[in-house]
Amino acid sequence: MLSSINAFLYRLLTHYWWQLSLLCLILTVVLSLLPLPSLPPAPGTDKTHHLIAYMAISFPIAVAKPKYWQGLLLGVIAISGAIELIQPYVNRYGEWLDLLANSTGVLLAVVLAYIWQLFLNKKS
Repeated sequence: MLSSINAFLYRLLTHYWWQLSLLCLILTVVLSLLPLPSLPPAPGTDKTHHLIAYMAISFPIAVAKPKYWQGLLLGVIAISGAIELIQPYVNRYGEWLDLLANSTGVLLAVVLAYIWQLFLNKKS
């Protein structure tokens, strides 16, 4: 059962990688630039939220590995840097530690995709 779920998820990620990544990127950009009087309470730390968001954007790309996938992931990091530069203009705080958490999320997505694909290959 687990192998069929993994196979389904793998097919889903490899066929719809750009739609999934784009959806996560749009949500992240909108939520990052939405002016708020104060941040809503959420479990975990701000840096954890950044790491998870950028892992979600990057994981489908890292699994599918389309042509120029490394460039796409560098683009994701560049967009996260641009967001940090824009945030002070929309009543938010731009922090370089957020950029570090975002970049760590991208790199962690690559590592997790690699480990998952090794696991899938051993099960096949």
